[in-house]
Amino acid sequence: MMGKQEKYIPISCTFYDHLEALATLGKKVKIRYLNEQENETTIEDRIVDFQIIQKVEYLIPADGKMIRLDKLISVDQIMLSDFQSC
Repeated sequence: MMGKQEKYIPISCTFYDHLEALATLGKKVKIRYLNEQENETTIEDRIVDFQIIQKVEYLIPADGKMIRLDKLISVDQIMLSDFQSC
């Protein structure tokens, strides 16, 4: 990553629980998020892992892309904005 990384904002624990549940199902889900240019992007893929790197949490779909959890808009039509932070 180039430049200074913006401060990570932890997501709702309940939303994270939904993400983990979807990952265990192993099915493709629709993931909407803001990419590095802050443009809305949609992919359809399986969630295979989660990682924390330098205190930033990431969702890892099967294609290996790293998506910051605080940049998610929705996963499988479950909106992050519908949940309060932990």
